Amino acid sequence: MIISAITATCGIAVLATAGVVIRPFRWPEAGWAVAGACLLVLLGLLPWRDALSGIRKGTDVYLFLTGMMLIAEMARQEGLFDWIAALAVKHAKGSPQRLFALIYGVGVVVTALMSNDATAVVLTPAVYAAARAAKAEPLPYLLICAFIANAASFVLPISNPANLVLYGSYMPQLGTWLGQFGLASLASIAATYVMLRLTQRCALAAETLTAHVPQPKLSRGGVLTAYGIGAIAVVLLACSALDVQLGLPTFVCGAVTSVLVMVFNRSSPLPVIRQVSWGVLPLVAGLFVLVEGFDRVGAIAFLSALLHAAVAHSMAAAAWGSATVLAMACNLMNNLPVGLIAGSVMASEPLPPQVTGAALIAVDLGPNLSVTGSLATILWLIALRREGEAISAWRFLRLGFLVMPPALILAVGAMMLSV
Repeated sequence: MIISAITATCGIAVLATAGVVIRPFRWPEAGWAVAGACLLVLLGLLPWRDALSGIRKGTDVYLFLTGMMLIAEMARQEGLFDWIAALAVKHAKGSPQRLFALIYGVGVVVTALMSNDATAVVLTPAVYAAARAAKAEPLPYLLICAFIANAASFVLPISNPANLVLYGSYMPQLGTWLGQFGLASLASIAATYVMLRLTQRCALAAETLTAHVPQPKLSRGGVLTAYGIGAIAVVLLACSALDVQLGLPTFVCGAVTSVLVMVFNRSSPLPVIRQVSWGVLPLVAGLFVLVEGFDRVGAIAFLSALLHAAVAHSMAAAAWGSATVLAMACNLMNNLPVGLIAGSVMASEPLPPQVTGAALIAVDLGPNLSVTGSLATILWLIALRREGEAISAWRFLRLGFLVMPPALILAVGAMMLSV
């Protein structure tokens, strides 16, 4: 009976996760995660009270995502990111290489301060518009949005929702975080930039950009949104420094900024509400329930025992092994469920910071291998399709094999030297 329960739970979780990644019949990602969660309850594999408990564990993540999605959509509607992208084209002065570096720098800032999902969803259309205005082939610049969204996603705790998922209520204070991941983030960002430039050098060398493009005027609502983003960054940095959970402050800042802009513009909230990707919230909730099912059948305890045995044998080997396994697992089943499982394993008993740090870097950076690796990359693909662009999974994988491993090795190595 125990074996059948484990098999059924794992089978449902694998199928639900595959549905989220592959989207058979073009059903939304959230539908597959919620269907898997409901099936666990209906088959008696997970009591409904435990399912509710799993959903409640994601409260901080839901609030964080809601606040970020609101402010990101407000920035899009007010033209803030279009204005930034056009400014980058202007300062490129006709140089494709300079434009590449400027967009990369903007991507680092947006990811660090607004999360990798904001980079994928909001910056991608802005970069496409800027590339077209400069009469450039968009794909080399659009690739920046995909790769930097993951490569810069552990600069700060707020840079990736997966950070909240993995650490949960054990999130390190900001000073501790910067001490552990500061050098690793620099290594990840630098290595990713170098490899992307090398792989795109021929495409960039073949282009001649238009030096002068129209600079859109930033509306007063856009200026107010920019101040709101700055306020969010300050508040979240303060929360990180004070070891306060980030979800509620993010939600409050995003909601207040959005309301102020709408009041200032005398505009309806309906356009913002309609454009926000609310399906992300049931998707995350469904994944939390699936992980709760793993916990109930003992899979989390088994993985925890396995990891602690590896740490007892060799801490360094456990750290590098965890990084390798988790980085590969993210590309097989997406980094959000992998981060949830890893977070549950690490919350069971204290682990050396080298091991937890290696796990976080793998969950954040490992997805740069394939298009299925992270929610941010999937959202980036959707944004590309809206603009009439496309990249095959095979082409992305070949590029990922060149870009991701050097960044992962250097980032994990730098983190271990920092601890």
